[in-house]
Amino acid sequence: MRRVKVSTRGDYASRALLSLALHADEGGPTSVRDIAERTGLPQPYLEQILLALKGAGLVRSKRGVGGGYVLARTPETITMSSIVSAVDGPIVAGDFGEPHTDGSCDHEGQCVLLAVWADVGEHMRRYLDAVTLADVVAISRGEAGWPSESDSTVGSTPPWIRGS
Repeated sequence: MRRVKVSTRGDYASRALLSLALHADEGGPTSVRDIAERTGLPQPYLEQILLALKGAGLVRSKRGVGGGYVLARTPETITMSSIVSAVDGPIVAGDFGEPHTDGSCDHEGQCVLLAVWADVGEHMRRYLDAVTLADVVAISRGEAGWPSESDSTVGSTPPWIRGS
């Protein structure tokens, strides 16, 4: 079965922020090199992603000796949708345009399909809005259950989040 995909940039950004959150109690900034080693991500690409996350206000950086990156906000206030959007732009199922609202379509069934794709993107965005970086940290530490397809309901808060 094919699935709607998060881009490599979205995945790498999520992994980088998860690493920062998991090691936040160590105090001080974390170097790009350390994040790359912990996550297995390529350092040059990671640097670009961290700059985008900084631009979105999700991380702060410190230059010089002992420099690196820290979360700019608490993990509870960073949603997975904000991470993905910071590096990929708006969450959509495809870039197909908007359906006609007056009922006239250029091609057979096109407007119906455009509306379906828009709805899929909206469900994905709402789902990722419901998951915070703190939720992913809790799962990573074994403090919360793993997500599973059989438990999730499209468009609602995932049941494995916050004891739903």
